[in-house]
Amino acid sequence: MKYLFSILSLLFLFSCSQPVAKEATETTEVVSEVQEDSLAFEGEVHLKNIKQLTFGGDNAEAYFSFKGDKLVFQARNPKWNAPCDQIYVMDIDQTWESEIPQLISTGDGRTTCSYFMPGDSTIIYASTHEGDVNCPPNPPHTGKYVWPIYSDFEIYTADLQGNILKKLTDRDGYDAEATVSPKGDKIVFTSTRSGDLELYTMDIDGSNVNQVTHELGYDGGAFFSPDGTKLIFRSSRPKTDEDIKEYKELLAQDLVMPTNMELYVCNVDGSDLKKITDLGQANWAPFFHPSGEKVIFCSNHHSQKGGRPQFNLFMMNLDGSGLEQITFDTIFDSFPMFSPDGTKLVFSSNRHNGGTRETNMFIADWVE
Repeated sequence: MKYLFSILSLLFLFSCSQPVAKEATETTEVVSEVQEDSLAFEGEVHLKNIKQLTFGGDNAEAYFSFKGDKLVFQARNPKWNAPCDQIYVMDIDQTWESEIPQLISTGDGRTTCSYFMPGDSTIIYASTHEGDVNCPPNPPHTGKYVWPIYSDFEIYTADLQGNILKKLTDRDGYDAEATVSPKGDKIVFTSTRSGDLELYTMDIDGSNVNQVTHELGYDGGAFFSPDGTKLIFRSSRPKTDEDIKEYKELLAQDLVMPTNMELYVCNVDGSDLKKITDLGQANWAPFFHPSGEKVIFCSNHHSQKGGRPQFNLFMMNLDGSGLEQITFDTIFDSFPMFSPDGTKLVFSSNRHNGGTRETNMFIADWVE
């Protein structure tokens, strides 16, 4: 799952009824205009005109439409009657302080990892609603940070009014984390159908499923390169006997421990696999720079061990060189995505949340 910001006790736990989508009020727009020049931290030279899009709850994994004029995202917000994460859609110039965006998912179960399909009239996302209409239980408290890999997750497509159009997966085990190629021909996703958490691709209609990765460990959060020929993803691959034993024991309980992850790049068919980070701790939520020659990602490798984790955005070349820090929040920035034309960056952050645990979405002009 791409929602590792729950390390900060921000685990999405949503479910909601279907509200009517409304446009942001003039008051909301005024608030955003007043704040947009004060939302940056010192050193954030690549971000200009930062604008806050949501104002409360936990909001993350916002991804642009193919045209770049809309965002699809997941959110947990009690004010939206959303006790565990559900999927919403919005225009990029809208803000959500007192109104509720258009709900795309069913409002039942728990969802994750939405993305626009070609044509921007449909959405792909994963949901547990067919297994249980209630929010699935949180993992047990064991003293270790773990993610649940709910076996009820299946991948669906829906229109912008929330009507499910097609179920793309129907297998025992976890199927989720789907994203779509910029070419509009393929989908990449993570599944346990082999007995391990591996990457797979399928055609846009769900056919022609091919396994991409084959090594023991949690491979997930994959995105295509701008030309659709490569994949960038994060992986926690155990190497020692002790780590392998722990990984397998957790996986048997539908759990993983994602505290040590590095980034990998490969061709869409899995060939030419390369590990491109060796930074330690958690490196994840990668996304290709529009040039296809760099990657932006989230990391806490610079945090002091034993202290409070600090997640920021970093950028580097595909060969691992040229590491540059992009954001300088003291708590959490993650889930970066460039607009298709490369002029904007959307991300999630704990910045300026009044000392709460709320995670909001922000959009900024990108400055090279």
